[in-house]
Amino acid sequence: MQTGSERHEGQHRVWAVTRYRNPYCDHCGGPADGADHGPCRAARELEPPRYCARCRRRMVVQVTPAGWSARCAEHGTLSG
Repeated sequence: MQTGSERHEGQHRVWAVTRYRNPYCDHCGGPADGADHGPCRAARELEPPRYCARCRRRMVVQVTPAGWSARCAEHGTLSG
């Protein structure tokens, strides 16, 4: 089920994460509505996501001086 918007950049799919409600926390992988994720939100200001917020899979993350990219095997690549 795709409820967010999708745009193509080269061969990667980039998801507009803010346009749909994610069922999982992208920092700890827990249910988004289950616990207090205040510490997760604070950590995400400085760190890239570690889990796919759509499917809870652990993502492959690459950090460079210019930013970061995180790839989910199911949902493609995010960058920031």
